[in-house]
Amino acid sequence: MTTLKRTPLFPLYSRYEGARCIDFGGWELPVQFTGIQKEHDAVRKQAGLFDVSHMGEFIVSGPSAEAFLQHMTTNDVSRLADGRVQYTLMCNPDGGVVDDLLVYRLAADRYMLVVNASNIAKDFDWLQSHRIDGVTLQDVSDDTALLALQGPNAADILARTTDAAIDTLAPFHFLPQVLVCGVPAIVSRTGYTGEDGFELYVAAADAQTLWLGLMEAGAPFRLIPAGLGARDTLRFEAKLPLYGQELSSSITPLEAGLGMFVKLGKEAFIGREALLKQQEQGLPRKLVGIEMIDRGIPRSHYPVLADGRTIGEVTTGTQSPSLKRNLGLALIEAAYAQPGTEVWVEIRGKQLKAEVVKAPFYKRSK
Repeated sequence: MTTLKRTPLFPLYSRYEGARCIDFGGWELPVQFTGIQKEHDAVRKQAGLFDVSHMGEFIVSGPSAEAFLQHMTTNDVSRLADGRVQYTLMCNPDGGVVDDLLVYRLAADRYMLVVNASNIAKDFDWLQSHRIDGVTLQDVSDDTALLALQGPNAADILARTTDAAIDTLAPFHFLPQVLVCGVPAIVSRTGYTGEDGFELYVAAADAQTLWLGLMEAGAPFRLIPAGLGARDTLRFEAKLPLYGQELSSSITPLEAGLGMFVKLGKEAFIGREALLKQQEQGLPRKLVGIEMIDRGIPRSHYPVLADGRTIGEVTTGTQSPSLKRNLGLALIEAAYAQPGTEVWVEIRGKQLKAEVVKAPFYKRSK
């Protein structure tokens, strides 16, 4: 029997009576603490605290670090300055996605990459296999814990735990070394929920101190712990992709609607020629929103049909906790991607009517 990995915060889960853990890509992680709906609502209206310490972190350093990352990723790393964060993707030569990730520029010759937990070993091997002279790679995932404080009250909560200028930190910027709850942390204004918020990287040994300190500071602001269930519904409503569903080795960033993070005009990167060809010839498939007209909930991998044949499949679907509508994201033939197009979703052997709709389904008010 395989032993599941645990984050440094696992010992604290038992403090929450409703905590329920599941196997998530080999990790024993909480799907919920008090209930997905409650946690989802808290992040939309107050604040939620997530343990995302299963994510992977790599350090890329050396005089050729920027050139290496330019070749490995789709976005333009040269646009980064110290203290900036960039969303990007690594592609295979066919244009399919190896992983989506964040790049933190710590210095001109030093970067931190944040990758998906299920892809840590694969990503590190991919980077190592393409490493050039003047580049050093280090996997610091086991030494690093990551907490995500998300929601409209996040800035007020964090401000109670640090002297750093949190209010002036812009989205996709970070502070490299600040004390939060008395422990050193990298604090970035990023997240995966569609809300304002912060992600905090600390040494694994400091994770529990940070969690307990944030929960105490957040009590007056109705901060609650949140699990993987709410994380998934929140990112789904905001149309933030999940690797293995909206992205994979056979789905390109262009098909997934992430073209703004693919800089085809920069110097050569892995997958560029395939993506350039796809752009020139027209996308064969597009990721779209769908809403059920008939009663039913679209789930991952359910077939989507039109004109009596399968035209794609649902990548993620649920009843939206915020909107109370049965919604899905689906990768379908581009000819059917126009909002208002009637499609059918096969649910347990029955074809139920749905409609292509605009996504994201939720955008926070500024």
